Amino acid sequence: MSLKRLKLVVFDLDGTIIDSVPDLAVAADLAAKELGFPGVKEEQARDYVGNGADILIARVLSQSLQIDPNLSAELRKEARHLFDDFYEATGHKRSQLYDGVQETVKQLFEAGYKLAVVTNKPSRFVPEILQQHGLIDYFSDIIGGDCFETRKPDPIALNWLLDKYQLTAEQMLMVGDSKNDILAAKNAGCESFGLTYGYNHGEPLELSKPTYITDNFSDLLKVVLK
Repeated sequence: MSLKRLKLVVFDLDGTIIDSVPDLAVAADLAAKELGFPGVKEEQARDYVGNGADILIARVLSQSLQIDPNLSAELRKEARHLFDDFYEATGHKRSQLYDGVQETVKQLFEAGYKLAVVTNKPSRFVPEILQQHGLIDYFSDIIGGDCFETRKPDPIALNWLLDKYQLTAEQMLMVGDSKNDILAAKNAGCESFGLTYGYNHGEPLELSKPTYITDNFSDLLKVVLK
């Protein structure tokens, strides 16, 4: 496996760059209780995140990874609106960068690589989070889960980036913590760099067979800059 032609590094956000569960859990807990449902603890929420806000809040209402088919569309929509309002109100103050992120992203940027974020998180929240942690200036593109009609593992956002920069799949690397990230990379035909510390619904990430896998974000430099 060679990354000699690499030009573009694409990052997932939640569970890869930032541990956002503390704020997501607070918002989901408050939204569920507002509707008369049981709340959710942070550790429980860690199993529910990774597929976008609609899925997260539906799982919280269902108290399960499997969404209760009896939840009405109207209820799910109301829960999502409440969740968004409560999440915005958190100010994302409990969320923290993972170790090595700031330095690694900075070094890749300074080495001349084009960097992008592709996340299933609603796009309205992403720039503020990156700004709070001093990262926003490093990314040429920030693509949220509502920017296209489908989300990861669909490769639509990755393919859009390839088209925008007139690159081939071998010139792009996807960095993420979940099965959706690895599958998105495979569906786009590019290599993947998997991080084991994030949110993957309790399933070992190695089962998704990323090209590279590690516990440490900064190991990305060893792979890309070697």
